[in-house]
Amino acid sequence: MIGIPAPHLEIDVLILGMAILLFETFAAKINKKTFAYAGIVGLTLVLIATFFLAPDQSGQGATGLWSFYTADALAIYFKRFTLVTTIIVLVMMIDYAPTIRNAETSNLGEFFSLPLLTCAGLMYLVSAIDFVFIFISLELVTISFFVLVSVPRRNQIALEAGVKYLILGALSTAFLVYGITWIFGVTGETNLQRIAAAFSSGKVEVYAATFGAVLVLVGLGFKIAAVPFQIWVPDVYQGAPTPVTAFLSVGSKAAGFVVLFRVLQPFLMLPNMQRLVALLALLTVVYGNLAALPQNNLKRLLGYSSIAHAGYLLIGVVCLDGRAVTFYLSAYLLMTLLSFAVMILVTQQTGEEISNFEGLATRAPFLAFAMLLGMASLAGLPLTAGFFGKFFIFASAIAQQQTALVVAGIVTVACGFYYYLKVVRAMYWQPASKGDAITVSILSRAIIILLIVGTIVFGVYPQPLWNAIKPQRANVALKTTLNR
Repeated sequence: MIGIPAPHLEIDVLILGMAILLFETFAAKINKKTFAYAGIVGLTLVLIATFFLAPDQSGQGATGLWSFYTADALAIYFKRFTLVTTIIVLVMMIDYAPTIRNAETSNLGEFFSLPLLTCAGLMYLVSAIDFVFIFISLELVTISFFVLVSVPRRNQIALEAGVKYLILGALSTAFLVYGITWIFGVTGETNLQRIAAAFSSGKVEVYAATFGAVLVLVGLGFKIAAVPFQIWVPDVYQGAPTPVTAFLSVGSKAAGFVVLFRVLQPFLMLPNMQRLVALLALLTVVYGNLAALPQNNLKRLLGYSSIAHAGYLLIGVVCLDGRAVTFYLSAYLLMTLLSFAVMILVTQQTGEEISNFEGLATRAPFLAFAMLLGMASLAGLPLTAGFFGKFFIFASAIAQQQTALVVAGIVTVACGFYYYLKVVRAMYWQPASKGDAITVSILSRAIIILLIVGTIVFGVYPQPLWNAIKPQRANVALKTTLNR
């Protein structure tokens, strides 16, 4: 059987996205939702193709353009992760389309096509092993999100969110480029493996290398919404179209953590870098959970909670446990997209305040159960995928004797019970504010059912997913080096 070269996956997604973007420009009379369905079908075919990849014969030391690119097991796993996320987001966008159409009629086509370009950038990002390619991939993703956040051009809240994301995104890019410049000046390399070799040789200027590493960490901190670089999250999450918020919360965060994990492998050889990342994890966990406590707007609540989840993921990064981080991100995909899928259907009839979900169990029992499961998993209750996600992270922290992070993590999980269960209380204990039934399309119902099944199955029997995530030998080697 002839295998498919891994680089063809991103090329196919790029061609599909550009073809849809160009075709919708000249096909004004076609229903714009047709392009969303075309994207879903195309991405599904690319997802199937990921199981028929040709073995990589070139290795990571290849010359030319693809020396910036690798298709190792971690990259292939997150390519599938990104494709699944984008497919679900496109389904959400179909449900959200009436809201965009009411606000703006001229840009619905790009609303459906730009996620495919974002998907291609995210797929490139998880394979990047060179700072040049990391920067190019990040820019493709970030510029696409700039447009997607402010698609409702007549909505002042969306425009404000877009401007804030643009300004802070440009600032983070400046930090990243400046940091890459310092690293290149010290080592003469942009390839992560060669940078690691230069650091381990002991012939580089340590203070200059550490300064460059800190600048790169600041740039990536914006992408993963770590404290104190999270100031864009609440307003952008609230102002952006809800499917875009879901995409930012899941796809962008996952790719950002994969890049962070690759970048930190050489950087953690520098003095005090591990302590700095541990401090970021501690601040992020505490701030995200405490800031979510008083929120009454569900999108802002999920925005602050995404900061908290970034903190839990950073704990896994500090412990160099790529397996635990990957499992947590997989569980986060299920529970976050489930919550946003329900929120899109409910908020189109009522609003984004938690009070608008009052009596949902009476009006739409299926949606109420789905949201209940999403909130329970985000909180980390047993029998949900979110429970094992936190369990593996904390087990790794205990094994690495990160006592402060374990204590902070357990205490802040208790805070999460309060603000997540506020939504459950509104749905099941409060009388209905509106009695109108909520229509759920067949495609949306199927996606929600799949997310429910995944959340429950991996919350009861996590071994299949856990075994599918193979630990990276490079992480084990680096952990051994640091322990010495």
